[in-house]
Amino acid sequence: MAKITRALISVSDKNGVIEFSRQLADFGVELLSTGGTAKLLREAGLTVKDVSEFTGFPEMLDGRVKTLHPKVHGGLLGMRSNPEHVAKMKEHGIENIDMVVVNLYPFEATIAKEGCHLEDAIENIDIGGPTMLRSAAKNYPDVTVLVDSADYGRVLEEMKASAGSVSKTTNFALSVKVFQHTAAYDGAISNYLGARLTPDVQEFPPTFTLQVKKAQDLRYGENPHQTAAFYVENTITEPCVSNAVQLQGKELSFNNIIDLDAAIETVKEFEKSAAVIIKHTNPCGAALADSPLTAYLKARECDPVSAFGGIVGFNRMVDAETAKELTSTFLEAVIAPGYSEEALAIFTAKKNVRVMQVPLLDRYMAGGFDLKRVTGGMLLQGRDLGMVAARDCRVVTERTPTAMEYEALDFAWRVCKHVKSNAIVFSNCDQTVGIGAGQMSRVDSSKIAVQKALLPTQGTVLASDAFFPFRDGVDAAAEAGVTAIIQTGGSVRDEEVIKAANEHGIAMVFTTMRHFRH
Repeated sequence: MAKITRALISVSDKNGVIEFSRQLADFGVELLSTGGTAKLLREAGLTVKDVSEFTGFPEMLDGRVKTLHPKVHGGLLGMRSNPEHVAKMKEHGIENIDMVVVNLYPFEATIAKEGCHLEDAIENIDIGGPTMLRSAAKNYPDVTVLVDSADYGRVLEEMKASAGSVSKTTNFALSVKVFQHTAAYDGAISNYLGARLTPDVQEFPPTFTLQVKKAQDLRYGENPHQTAAFYVENTITEPCVSNAVQLQGKELSFNNIIDLDAAIETVKEFEKSAAVIIKHTNPCGAALADSPLTAYLKARECDPVSAFGGIVGFNRMVDAETAKELTSTFLEAVIAPGYSEEALAIFTAKKNVRVMQVPLLDRYMAGGFDLKRVTGGMLLQGRDLGMVAARDCRVVTERTPTAMEYEALDFAWRVCKHVKSNAIVFSNCDQTVGIGAGQMSRVDSSKIAVQKALLPTQGTVLASDAFFPFRDGVDAAAEAGVTAIIQTGGSVRDEEVIKAANEHGIAMVFTTMRHFRH
């Protein structure tokens, strides 16, 4: 057990530091500090020794050099169980420092500010802090190191129970946390500076560092013979599966998480009350309505067979009526921004259904990167957050879509974005009618969408995630009764495709934006 007799405290995040320091002082711990932290603690009535007094060496270079001194790092790195270390420390007048409480200059917060210049970022790169943290963490058998104010209470409780000491087990856990923290800190600096090696800031720096933390172990991966775990980003800035809370149900599986992500990201496309049913990451039905219940019923009408065992997403709170309908069939999971108390009570009758709640939902979607792993490497791209309204698209046919067709095209296009390529969606204004996904041929996706349609396709519109390479897709759409099409355009056979649409009296618009989803 490492007994705490001297602590060095220097924090940017002052949350809880006064009370923590006061309780350390009650244990008879000598407090060392610097700058603003020392001033804060003194104003709170605590006795604090400046690090410059402890080292006998003044702060200099605008405070850049204050803790980088042998008396500080010798006091942290000296092994109390090593006689040679003890002798050398005594010879040079180096005293033990048993605890370090440090959090770092707010580099990430600084670079997130609008108008941040390189000079501002550089000034917020902490040097002494990470050095002290790493020294203390390396010598964890003898030194307690805290980088997170959330750990203050844990350490104090242990000190109370152990006459001012902290166990080696606790110190090791805190040490690991330090190295995780400094790795993330250095990664953020590396990413930021690496993107500025040329006059124009690069979106993708020469190296890219990302740290994620484990949310939970999973029973297995996509298949039972694969191991798996779920990791989430350190900072999440939007409602998503990664900050969803599980309210009831079986343990989440690897595939559940992927499908839940697809569900919530799809309904985030809409301002109106929306519901989507996901199966193997594809929407098998989506709809808009005045209530979650009606939206769900309309979504299920599209493909009730595939909906069995699916995952349902909502962008509105789920009420009791909706919960009753959801529990009337077998579902793997439901995800929504909230549930009434009555709805939660109804779900308890289906204890295996995973009920997930995301934070209050709006359509806000943050930036960031999409990562795809390949053997031996990784693909990094900006997230597909692009969207173009149907009315803003170029009309390429003799006939312009009607107001109702525009509304339906806009709905179909937003759903199509979340369907695996090659993707085809037949819909009306607020309900999918047929969905063809993941085919090697676009015309095959069209045929499958028609084949699976249980609702009438006559008078529907069609969305395609990319251009039609041949007129056969348009011919198939016309045969199904489609009256308007939204697609990207850009094929060498665009004129042939447009001609086919004109022959069938179909209105067609080009988005010039593609939504491939591999």
